Amino acid sequence: MTQRDTFPLGELPPLGAVPKRMLAQVIRPARFGQPTQAFQAEEVPTPGDLKPDEVLVYVMAAGVNYNNVWAGLGTPVNVIAAREKEGDKTGFHIGGSDASGIVWAVGSNVRRYRVGDHVVVHCGTWSGSCPSVKAGTDPMYSPTFKIWGYETNWGSFAQYARVQEHQCVKKPPLLPWDAAAAYMLVGATAYRMLHGWAPHDVRKGDVVLIWGGSGGLGCQAIQIVRAAGGLPIAVVSSDDKIDFCKKLGAVGCINRKGFSHWGMLPHWKDQGGYAAWLSGARAFGKALWDVLGEKRSPRLVFEHPGEDTVPTSIFACDTGGMVVICAGTTGYNATLDLRYHWMRQKRLQGSHFANDEQCMALNQLVTDGQVDPCLSRIFPFSATADAHQLMYENRHPHGNMAILVGAKKDGENG
Repeated sequence: MTQRDTFPLGELPPLGAVPKRMLAQVIRPARFGQPTQAFQAEEVPTPGDLKPDEVLVYVMAAGVNYNNVWAGLGTPVNVIAAREKEGDKTGFHIGGSDASGIVWAVGSNVRRYRVGDHVVVHCGTWSGSCPSVKAGTDPMYSPTFKIWGYETNWGSFAQYARVQEHQCVKKPPLLPWDAAAAYMLVGATAYRMLHGWAPHDVRKGDVVLIWGGSGGLGCQAIQIVRAAGGLPIAVVSSDDKIDFCKKLGAVGCINRKGFSHWGMLPHWKDQGGYAAWLSGARAFGKALWDVLGEKRSPRLVFEHPGEDTVPTSIFACDTGGMVVICAGTTGYNATLDLRYHWMRQKRLQGSHFANDEQCMALNQLVTDGQVDPCLSRIFPFSATADAHQLMYENRHPHGNMAILVGAKKDGENG
């Protein structure tokens, strides 16, 4: 394998030529803070010595997710310190949990992909030698499961990324590199939430309430529900996001700014406080019925705000339905009135990313044109910190964002 010290950003090296060093957007403990402080472009060694099941990917574009805002802040987890406890000596973090690119080198046991293949990378990693994985248990339950590019190093904000073979799926041929890098983390997370928890997998005719309908998760969820024949209703924060959600397939939208009962549930002994909350929750439920045009409650509620919204989600969910949650963007102390939970036999289900089969199923929906990546903004590699700063300040556009790495221009396809 030919080696050279470096290749400039955007210059495609000879296929399979791995330089000794590469350009990366690097986070170091001394720079922990807001993204514009934490991220800095540096030249670092190219990851080498691939394990038998690993692949080196030449990154064409990378997706932007909130997890590397956390990585830059150093909280709620100092990911660098966590890896140091496991023996990692690098002392830095290269983030990025979404990527599109070209297979550039393969480990000795890699069979599904060859050098030159065009791939999209998902962020789920685990050890193939884990007893539960070897026994056929969903690898998402493995104690070895980690999110690549957040809990692991060598993510997509660099010219080269090191991944496990099973993380790779075939790039949808009609998608440019930037769009191909934008959908997998949020899309696969949404897919597992909506199809991974039988018997509450979304069915034809199901009403599904989707919080944050115009965001990265929500825009994927709306399309996945419609592809299954369901009826998605999106919750948004402003009326100017309604058309976007409807174009994706939402039957209607609710502007949450029209209600004020959000937050942790008042104690049931606080009669005045509880009554005020109940009035707000009922008004929200009526708004849902008004949007739908009939008095049907959602069989599934797609949750991720958490603390502010879980009480209403449990209340609004239909008898025998499920609230499925993958995050807590407004906080983690979720409360609920257990009377509505046990008497109406509702389910509150946690969900985290997706396994290989679910990632491939989502990728097929994208390939078939049933799910659009909803790429709304593209940044040059030099603006990696700026893209994350927008996300940190909640000023990012609807849908998803991508960063060009090896790709030279917006819309470029391989």
